[in-house]
Amino acid sequence: MLLLAVDTATPAVTVALHDGDSVVAESTQVDARRHGELLLPAVDRVLASAGLKLDAVTGLVVGVGPGPYTGLRVGLVTAATFGSVLGVPVHGLCTLDGLAYASGLEGPFVVATDARRKEVYWARYDGFRTRVGEPAVDRPAEIAEQVAGLPAVGAGALLYPEVFPDARGPEHQSAAALAALAARKLAAGEELLPPRPLYLRRPDAQVPKNYKVVTPR
Repeated sequence: MLLLAVDTATPAVTVALHDGDSVVAESTQVDARRHGELLLPAVDRVLASAGLKLDAVTGLVVGVGPGPYTGLRVGLVTAATFGSVLGVPVHGLCTLDGLAYASGLEGPFVVATDARRKEVYWARYDGFRTRVGEPAVDRPAEIAEQVAGLPAVGAGALLYPEVFPDARGPEHQSAAALAALAARKLAAGEELLPPRPLYLRRPDAQVPKNYKVVTPR
């Protein structure tokens, strides 16, 4: 097994190789505006560090979000393209699950990432491998009672200390953790998610309402 994992659902452009036992190589750069520019060079860098070519990969793992539309689709389209060219499976995993796994926390806690618009993408966990319920997007003040007293992981938690006073690392997503979680699930025979985006809300770009249609004469 050689899994290539990518995630662009957060400001982190993160790539890793996992051989089924451990991480072989990884790269993470934090830049919310350059996902498309940074991802392919990161893949090349990770493969070169491992001394491998792309055709050695036996499976793809991609973070499906939740995340903003523009950044999220970069990783999904790249993973789908690689999977098609190589003829290998493409597995999806919730981005929040990768952050939870990287935290290594036991007991109840929360993962929260920055959803912009003064909102967070978030989910509750009962241990670093067990999510409770589905991810959601909300204003922090609206979920204050639900997360009260719980440790919190992720950049979204760090942005709102009044709601998440016990915020902890990791702050950013790690493809190494995502790949390790995927390898563990696959080895156990668990079914992963399809590689489809988890947006939770409409894209920022919208077609204007009541716009004037101009037709040729």
